[in-house]
Amino acid sequence: MPSSTPAGSEDAASGAPRRPEPGLHLVATPIGAARDITLHALDVLRGAEVLAAEDTRSLRRLLEIHGISLGGRPLVAYHDHNGPEVRPRLLAALAEGRSVAYASEAGTPLVADPGYQLARAAIAAGHRVLAAPGPSAVLAALSVSGLPSDRFLFAGFPPAQAGARRRWIEELRAVPATLVLFESPRRVGRLLGELGAAWGGMREAALCRELTKRFEEVRRGTLASLAAEVAAAPPRGEVVLVVDRAPAAAEATPETVEEALRDRLARMSLKAAVAEVAAETGRPRREVYQAALRLEAGA
Repeated sequence: MPSSTPAGSEDAASGAPRRPEPGLHLVATPIGAARDITLHALDVLRGAEVLAAEDTRSLRRLLEIHGISLGGRPLVAYHDHNGPEVRPRLLAALAEGRSVAYASEAGTPLVADPGYQLARAAIAAGHRVLAAPGPSAVLAALSVSGLPSDRFLFAGFPPAQAGARRRWIEELRAVPATLVLFESPRRVGRLLGELGAAWGGMREAALCRELTKRFEEVRRGTLASLAAEVAAAPPRGEVVLVVDRAPAAAEATPETVEEALRDRLARMSLKAAVAEVAAETGRPRREVYQAALRLEAGA
């Protein structure tokens, strides 16, 4: 009967770490505090025959902090720009029956990370792919956000092009799950404004900055209030935005639609008010537009 002991874990008899078995080992690395790495991950990094990293400088620093020597082992840079050239080299090492450890720059490999194509290629070639799980900015942000965590969607970075960006925002508008998004601190103010306009400024959200680092900060509020905060005090460092799930469309009655319209029409144009209320309530835009016209006619 094959052993159920995970690769790279302790030997059941001696308690000593086992040498990583042949295959591709995906190693999660700290997003801030170096001590967040797991003992399992350190065992894999200590014993793997080939090391690959999105950023070799970051991995070298991590190895030095934890007293792990390369000992003549190859340390290969693998990232978005050199993947097609380097992947065959790593696949050749796997074909020779060697253990290859791939480490992300920070966090869990394959989550907004170039390791996806490497893992896919290794699986297609019939090699074992194993995980040394650990730190994740997605889960850390979800944990401290204060928003529902029973169902969530990681949506990554928004597209840069205007048309694709609008479609991306619209596709996510009614998702019945908490959303976790990545964005540059320089552009997160713009994103908050776009999401507020499309989804309704009253959606709850949390802007998480520098998670697990010295200046960790979590700003909680609505999309509208966070947009105002960011405009007044732009964030620095790595940020993760967590947004509450869309409200159920069935909850929006004609009375609640009218109430929301009255609030918006008092401070914005009819077109903007209709767009925001339709996004917030999930009601058809034409229906909300007709309600707005009735309110204006009766004013």
